[in-house]
Amino acid sequence: MDVAVVEGVMGLFDGYDALTETGSTAQMAKWLGLPVLLIVSAKGKARSAAAIVKGFETFDPDLNLAGVIFSQTGSQRHYEYLRDAVEQNCKTPCLGFMPKNEKIVMPERHLGLMTADELAISPQVLSILVSMVDDNIDMDTLMKKLPLVEPGKDPGAPMVSDNKMTVAKEGHRPVIAVARDKAFCFYYKDNIDSLKKAGAKIVTFSPLTEDQLPQGVDGIYLGGGYPEVFAKRLSGKRGLMARIKNLSRSGMPIYGECGGFMYLCSQVSGMDMEERHDMIGCFDFCVQMSKRLRSLGYREITLTADTIIGKKGAVIRGHEFHYSALKRTDIEDPAVKNVYNVTSRAGQDIFLKGYQKDQTLGSYLHVHFGSNPGCAKSFVENCANFRETRLNSIKTDPMEHGNKEHHGCKRA
Repeated sequence: MDVAVVEGVMGLFDGYDALTETGSTAQMAKWLGLPVLLIVSAKGKARSAAAIVKGFETFDPDLNLAGVIFSQTGSQRHYEYLRDAVEQNCKTPCLGFMPKNEKIVMPERHLGLMTADELAISPQVLSILVSMVDDNIDMDTLMKKLPLVEPGKDPGAPMVSDNKMTVAKEGHRPVIAVARDKAFCFYYKDNIDSLKKAGAKIVTFSPLTEDQLPQGVDGIYLGGGYPEVFAKRLSGKRGLMARIKNLSRSGMPIYGECGGFMYLCSQVSGMDMEERHDMIGCFDFCVQMSKRLRSLGYREITLTADTIIGKKGAVIRGHEFHYSALKRTDIEDPAVKNVYNVTSRAGQDIFLKGYQKDQTLGSYLHVHFGSNPGCAKSFVENCANFRETRLNSIKTDPMEHGNKEHHGCKRA
C-alpha cells in the first residue's frame, strides 16, 4: 500500500492572516479530507505538553487529528510522562516519539534547512531513522487512521482553473531552459507544470557546472536559491553569463525571481562586503547580503505594464523571503521599468519592485503561477513569439546562427 505524506508549513493554523484559516495547513487538510499528525517538540516540556495538544484539538473541532508524535524526547521515561499527561487530558492519541539524536540533525543557514540538492542522506543516517521509527512509533495504529483514496478521484478540494490550456504540437513548442542545481533550487512545481500545460518544452541546465545553454532555447527561467553561497563559482562561468546577457538584449523572454533575480544583477557582495562577485549584468544593480532577514510574507502584485508573465492590470500572488537588498547605483538605466505594484496580505503598500528591461523580468518575489493561470500562458506565448522570430532569422541568414550550444540537455 502506498502512503502520501503532505508536509505542513509553519504552524498548523498559520496562514494568510491572524483571523482566518486561509492558506493554512489546517485548511488544506480539511479541503483534502486528510487527518493531521501533530509533531510536538518535547524539549524542555513535561505536563505542559498536554496543554499544547489540548489547545490544538479544541481550536478547530472540525479538524481530524490522527494523533501526536513527540520529537526531541530525552528518554523513554520522558515520553511516558508526556503520554500520561495527554491521555488524562486529551482525546488525541499518542502514537510515539522520536528521541533526541545529534546524528540526524539537519544543518541550517540563513534561508532555512540545507536543501536536498546539497545534503545527501547517508545509508547510516537512513538506517538510524528507520530504527527510530520502528522502535518508537506505533505505525500500525497510524496506518489504520489513514483514509483510503482512490487514484484519480477528486477529493473535493477547490481547484484553480487552467484556462483550458492545450499543449502545442511538438515542432511548435517553445523551449524554456530552467536553471536547476545547488544554486537554483527553489521552484513551485506547479509553475513548471503550468508551463508544460501551456505548451512549453522544459529543459534544465546548471549555471554552476555548464558552460553553455541547452540547444534551441526560446526562454529562460531562473528560480530562487543560493547564488550568494556559490557566487564565486557562478562568476567564473563568464561565457555562459555573457550568452544570457546577449540573449536578454536580443529580446529573449527571461524570468528571474529572488536568487535568479540576484543572478541577473551586476554584482553580489557578501555580508562583510569584502567578497564581491560579478553576475550577468542584465540589471545594473549591486546586491548586498545582510545578516538579518530583510523581508518575509505573502504578497499580491498588480502589473502596471505589459510583462512577459501577464498584461497590465493582471493580479498575481506570491511570497517574499530574502536576506539581501539592492544597493543604489550612481547610474540609473532609463530602460529599466518597475512593473509591479505590491501590497501585503494586510493591504499595506510594500517596497518591492518588479524590474523589466527588454523582455527580461526580475524581482525578489516568488510568484505562484496558479494564482493567475494567465502567467504561464503569457510567458509561453512570449517564448513562442521569440522562437518564431529566431527560426525565421535562421531561414533568412543561416550563416549568422551557427549552433554553438551543446546537445547534452536534460529534458523534463
